[in-house]
Amino acid sequence: MSRILNDMNEEIDLKYDDDEAVRFIRNYLPAEIGTKFSDDDINYIIDLVYEFYESKGFLDGEDGDDDREIDFNEDELTAFVVKNALTDEVGKFEADEISHIVQGEMAYCESIGMFD
Repeated sequence: MSRILNDMNEEIDLKYDDDEAVRFIRNYLPAEIGTKFSDDDINYIIDLVYEFYESKGFLDGEDGDDDREIDFNEDELTAFVVKNALTDEVGKFEADEISHIVQGEMAYCESIGMFD
């Protein structure tokens, strides 16, 4: 579990753990897909997922409503990841493979209660 300091210099536990997320996603993926991705690839894809969320304003919290339901187009997110991976020369990933990783990441977040 990661820890950060808030504005009052109090330690706060963050539920999201990058290494745990990668392990969870690996176990979530079908074997034939899991063997195609390194841990670095999965971390890169997770970073792009959050970059997409940020670009859509999902991480802003400006309206103060942490309980709001976020609705996004998974196909748009997948296309964003595929495009950026090509642009960054990280790899040529198939949309269905990326979709499995995105679903695994969402399942991990659900499993640690991030959406509660």
